[in-house]
Amino acid sequence: MDKIRIRGGQQLNGTIRIGGAKNAALPLMAACLLTDEPLILSNVPHLADITTMANLLGQHGAHVSLEGHDTEGGHTGRVMSLTAKDITSTTAPYDLVRRMRASVLVLGPLVAREGVATVSLPGGCAIGTRPVDIHLSGLEALGAEIEVESGYIRASAPGGLRGARFAFPKVSVGATENLLLAASLADGVTTLENAAREPEITDLAECLIAMGAKIEGVGTDTLVIEGVESLHGARHEIMPDRIEAGTYAMAVAIAGGSVTLEGASLSHFDAAMAPLRRTGTSVEETSSGGLIVSRNGARLDAVDVETDPYPGFPTDLQAQFLAMMTVADGASVITETIFENRFMHVPELHRMGANITLQGRSALVRGVEKLEGAPVMASDLRASASLVIAGLAAGGVTEVRRIYHLDRGYERLEEKLQLVGADIERVEDTE
Repeated sequence: MDKIRIRGGQQLNGTIRIGGAKNAALPLMAACLLTDEPLILSNVPHLADITTMANLLGQHGAHVSLEGHDTEGGHTGRVMSLTAKDITSTTAPYDLVRRMRASVLVLGPLVAREGVATVSLPGGCAIGTRPVDIHLSGLEALGAEIEVESGYIRASAPGGLRGARFAFPKVSVGATENLLLAASLADGVTTLENAAREPEITDLAECLIAMGAKIEGVGTDTLVIEGVESLHGARHEIMPDRIEAGTYAMAVAIAGGSVTLEGASLSHFDAAMAPLRRTGTSVEETSSGGLIVSRNGARLDAVDVETDPYPGFPTDLQAQFLAMMTVADGASVITETIFENRFMHVPELHRMGANITLQGRSALVRGVEKLEGAPVMASDLRASASLVIAGLAAGGVTEVRRIYHLDRGYERLEEKLQLVGADIERVEDTE
């Protein structure tokens, strides 16, 4: 097992190329189950979660192959071909699904195309307060019969799914994606109200339209899908990863310097860049399609943020922003409204000298003059990134363990940071 070692205090200068969005790629890959023709995706990031989804789709009978790299439009991500000519299995077993919550996205496409699906509850989670129950109630509205037994979701619609009106009780990105996929092949018109509006959902809708789906209201909270009898193959370029871009922007903010984020689109995450600017960090768009993020070395100003569904501040950037605020001038309040227990990185930041008080779903962060390097343990994907960001500004050496979390969502993070001057390396964890 590896760990990341960081010697803080180096400013960041240069260029980082932003890869394809993991959160867009996973539902796009699941869309291959809706057609027997090839779906070609370009700008595919090289991540552990992508490999997990590819293995899961292969278990269902899809043929997944890499077709080299695509350099058109400045992107260097891989090109992936996915062909589900014949569905050989409608079961998504626990051993694969437990590794990644997004695996539940195969449920809607399988039921829509095959009329039946058996999918393990992702991560062994329980139905109830967890968001997967919204996926199921939505599919029931489309005519699926749902049973949950022995840790598996069993869904059947022998006569096919039927169009219906469904209002999400709360905004859910995953459930919106699952129902959008399923409704594309349902009989009749489906209206999804209070749907999530994330750019990744727009990316999915645009790919489905290229495959022959009829979708209106793209980018709004009301999606109207007129089901079609079948979809065909298509070629689609995955959008750039706004969370990766935001993470590197915050790395520059805490370390100082000036970095060009090639491929990053401000329109995808302006809600995250607005509070970043209020900290005293400069964020400017480039003429070639990207962002220049810079800070002159002055201490950051403390800024409050509250996570919200898009177009609000992304929950996936909360941990990184909190790490920035640990060395800001003044006190800030970081409020998490999307997920419970998403402050698991706070005890590790305490080990580095941060002054953070948790109060329910909020964290009161009193900025300190400087963090000190320490051995820390990553608890999840975004927490991993927050500890790396903290390490960039800390005195001495910071070692981040359990970086397999990091590899789920960041491609070659340490190499990209090395290119802009960070003293960071991946080493074997022998302890």
